[in-house]
Amino acid sequence: MLVVAENQIAGLMTPEAAFDAIEAVFAAMARRKARNFPVIREALGYQDALYGFKGGFDADAPTLGLKAGGYWPHNQDRGLINHQSTVFLFDPDTGRVSAAVGGNLLTALRTAAASAVSIKYLAPAGARVLGMIGAGHQSAFQMRAAARAHSFERVIGWNPHPEMLRRLADTAAELGLPFQAVDLPTLGAEADVIISITSSFGPLLLDEHVKGPTHIAAMGTDTRGKQELDPALVARARLFTDEIAQSVSIGEYQHAIAQGLIAEEAIGELGAVVAGADPGRNGAEVTIFDGTGVGLQDLAVAAAVVELAKAKGVAQEVEI
Repeated sequence: MLVVAENQIAGLMTPEAAFDAIEAVFAAMARRKARNFPVIREALGYQDALYGFKGGFDADAPTLGLKAGGYWPHNQDRGLINHQSTVFLFDPDTGRVSAAVGGNLLTALRTAAASAVSIKYLAPAGARVLGMIGAGHQSAFQMRAAARAHSFERVIGWNPHPEMLRRLADTAAELGLPFQAVDLPTLGAEADVIISITSSFGPLLLDEHVKGPTHIAAMGTDTRGKQELDPALVARARLFTDEIAQSVSIGEYQHAIAQGLIAEEAIGELGAVVAGADPGRNGAEVTIFDGTGVGLQDLAVAAAVVELAKAKGVAQEVEI
């Protein structure tokens, strides 16, 4: 078994490589060459932690495996990031474990890459203003990936804890973009593309906030009960997701489904847009991508980083 430690990932995996891997996974899913397995995600009742497993099989690659990990909200008190995970890859021919890969940075990169893919294919023409809802650890990755996928002129942002907005301001400055802290009604009215990346359990961006042609990448809802968007906003948008089954059960669309505001048939797959089988915006004023985070994305970036580690001679071999 090969081991690629967490502290090696930054020197191996680039945001560009992550984008390419995730874009390819979306297309493979649309061609039905790859599938995700049902997600297991549970509250531990200890340290307020959420823990679970995401896995899948990509016959095109071929790649088989799972990611184990979750969310520990008190980790910041220990000097650790809240999301902790490890990816395990298996030989699809024999079932033997082939690699264990640190998953923290990879999760951040693949999550940001997924929203960036949605921006590439669904942003309204002439989009200039990027709106950021949330200023946690993942927000910087999201902003950087969005700026690679589309040319923005400025960034506006909101966070429930305003003292954290420095992360957004610093990241925008790094990208050479002006930044302004705004309230949510202003953000919804002025932003052409909005990324929401919070751990909210109630709607933040309301229907009346969003004005004009807009694309929203809703990236924070990955557990039953979590919510970032007003169901009425979801109901008037053209809807896309990474995995429909996850979206209606643990993703952002669970709430509009539960209220009877949308039918599951109204939800499209982003992979179909990537593969050219779906026209995408197709004249819609508002599009939403519900990024629930699928196991195939984790496997794709992990497999890519293993190959890079092997090529550079830094993968550790362990007998099990």
